[in-house]
Amino acid sequence: MLKRKFSWGAATLLSVFVAACGGGGGNPGEPGNAQRAEVLMVDGYTAPETTTMEITGVRKRSASERPPTPAQVRLDAPSLPKNAQDGGIGPYLVGVARDIDATRTGTKTQQHFNWQPTVAGGKVAAISFTSTGAHGVRLGLLVRALPGSAQLRIYSQDKPGTVFEIAGQQVLQNIQANLDAGDTSDEARTWWSPEFGSGEVTIEIELPPGTPAASLDVAVPRLSHIFVPLELPTAPEEQLQAKIGESDACNLDATCYSQYANQRNAVARMIFTSGGSTFVCTGTLLNDATSSGTPYFLTANHCISSQSVASTMQTDWFYRSPSCDSRTLSGSTTRRTGGATMLYTASASDTTFMRLNDSAPSGAFFAGWDANAQSAGTSIVGLHHPSGDLLKASFGTINGQTSCTSTASGFSCSGTSGNFYRVTWSQGTTEGGSSGSAIFKNGTQVVGTLYGGSASCSALTAPDFYGRFDVAYNAGIKQWLASNTSTSTRQPVYRFYNAGTGAHFFTSSTAERDSVIQNLRSFAYEGVAFYAYPATESGQSPVYRFYNTASGAHFYTINDAERSYVQSTLRTYSYEGPIWSAQQTAASGTAPIYRFYRPANNTHFYTINQAERDFVIANYPSYVYEGPAYYAWTGQ
Repeated sequence: MLKRKFSWGAATLLSVFVAACGGGGGNPGEPGNAQRAEVLMVDGYTAPETTTMEITGVRKRSASERPPTPAQVRLDAPSLPKNAQDGGIGPYLVGVARDIDATRTGTKTQQHFNWQPTVAGGKVAAISFTSTGAHGVRLGLLVRALPGSAQLRIYSQDKPGTVFEIAGQQVLQNIQANLDAGDTSDEARTWWSPEFGSGEVTIEIELPPGTPAASLDVAVPRLSHIFVPLELPTAPEEQLQAKIGESDACNLDATCYSQYANQRNAVARMIFTSGGSTFVCTGTLLNDATSSGTPYFLTANHCISSQSVASTMQTDWFYRSPSCDSRTLSGSTTRRTGGATMLYTASASDTTFMRLNDSAPSGAFFAGWDANAQSAGTSIVGLHHPSGDLLKASFGTINGQTSCTSTASGFSCSGTSGNFYRVTWSQGTTEGGSSGSAIFKNGTQVVGTLYGGSASCSALTAPDFYGRFDVAYNAGIKQWLASNTSTSTRQPVYRFYNAGTGAHFFTSSTAERDSVIQNLRSFAYEGVAFYAYPATESGQSPVYRFYNTASGAHFYTINDAERSYVQSTLRTYSYEGPIWSAQQTAASGTAPIYRFYRPANNTHFYTINQAERDFVIANYPSYVYEGPAYYAWTGQ
C-alpha cells in the first residue's frame, strides 16, 4: 500500500554550513566580486515567546447573543467506499464527498435563509446541515458574491456557544489566491469550513447594514462526510472520540523519546479536502537561514499539489500523548484553520513546500534541514501520524538512492540512483496518514519526505521511500529557505470593520490589533487584509494615517500632496504618521488597494480584493469609486 507520512526537525541553535560557489573573473577581494556562500544546512529554531494574541477564529458566544433559528437540511447515511477504512492508495482517506441538492445553487440556498434583523442594523440567517452517521462535517461554500464585511459563523447545534468566525474578506482572499494560481473552477471558488466532530454543522451568515440579502450569491452544493473521529476533545469524556490508538501496535509513542522534544513540536497532522473528499497527511515546520519565524511547511506532492487544496488545509499541532504510552491526548493540542500558500510543488521528488497563512502556534519548533545528499548507512528518525493517530516515532537507516515512478496501482521503485531514498526501519513503521512526514538524519535535520512503501508491522524489513530534500531544495525551495539578505520582510496589515461608521480600520501593529479586539467591541476583526513593509524600501513610499475626530473613522494615503493638504486644511483630521510602506505604482507581485469615498458621512473604504471591489460597486451606491490608492501585496 502506498503510504504517506510526516516530517520533523533539527537542533536548537542556528548554524549555517557553506560551500564556495564557482566564480568568474576579477579579484575576489574587490567590492562587488565577493562570492555569495551557498547555504546547505540549517539547524532548528524555537521562536521566542511573545505576548501577541493567537488568533484562531474560535470564540465563545456571549450570553446576550441569540443565534438565529436555522433551516434544516438532512442527508441519510452514505455508503462508504470499500477502501475507506484503510485509506487505500495515496493520502489517508477520512471523509467522502456528498452532493446536496437542496442548496446546490445560490438561488436554492437563498430559499433556505430566513433573514432576521440584527441589533447593528444588518441581517442574519442560518442553515443546519446533518450528514447522518458522520463524525464530522466540512461544508463546501461556493462563493460568487459576498460582502467582505459579512461575518460567517460555523458551529454545531449541540455546542452553540463555541463558534468559528471568519470575515467575508478572508474568504474572498482565500478564493482569490486560488484564482491567482490559475484555477478558475468551482473548486477554486469554494471555501471549506473546519470540522467540529459532529454529524451536524450550522453555517450562519451576518450581512452588514445596508447590504441587500438578494446581493448574496453563495451555495453549499457539497459537504465532506468525515467517517472517522478527528475533532480535538475539549472534555475528558470526549477522549474516546479522538483519533487515538488507531495505528498498528508496533508504532512507537513519540512522547517516550525526550531527545526529540524539539522536533516533535515541528510536526503537525494535516487535514485537507480535495473534490469533496477529506484526507490526512503529516507535515513539518521548517526554519530558514535567518530564523525569521516565517511558517514554511513541508509535506508531499501526492498529499497537496495545488493552491486550491492548500487553501483547505487545517493543521493540528502537538497532537500527541502528554506522557509516555498514556494513550490520551495532550491538553496543549491546538488547531489552525487558515490554510497555506503554495510556494513549490513537484512530483519528481514528491515534495510540496508551503507557507502557512496562520502564524505557527506558540511553542512550535522550526525544524532544521540538510541540503546535502545523504549516504547509505545514515541513521534516521521519522515522526508521523499513522492513520491520523497520535504522534509516533520510527527509527531506521537510509540504504541508498533509487528512482520511483507512479503506476496505475501505486508506484514502483528501482535502481541505485534517483530522486528518492530507500529506508528500512529497525523500530516502528509507517502507515497511511504518515505520508508527507520527514526523516531526520541522526534525529536532527530534515533530509526527505515520505512518498510511500510497503513497510508495516507485519513486514518490518520491507522498504519505505522518501523524496530527497536536497533535490527539491536545489530545484526551487532554496529561494525561500536560503535567503540570507538583511532586507526587511513584509508584515501583515490587519483589518477591522466598524458597523457604526461603515468604515475600516487598518493596523500593522499586533499590539494595536490585540487592543482593539479586547477593548473595542464595535470593531469586527476581519483578519489580514494585505501585506506591506514596515520601513521604506527602494522604490516605495510611506502610507500615512489620519483619524477623523468628526466621523470616528480613519483615512489612509500614500500621496505626499494629499497628506499635506489634509494636514493644512482639514482640521478634524488628526495626523498619526507613516504606518507602513508600499508602492505608488504597480510593481511585480503587487495588487492595487482600491479606494471608495462615502460622502454621506465623509468616510473611505479600502480593499485589495477585486471581488469585494466589484461587490461594493454593484451593491453600495452610496460609495463613490476612486480607483487604486496605492499598491501592496497579497502575501509575504
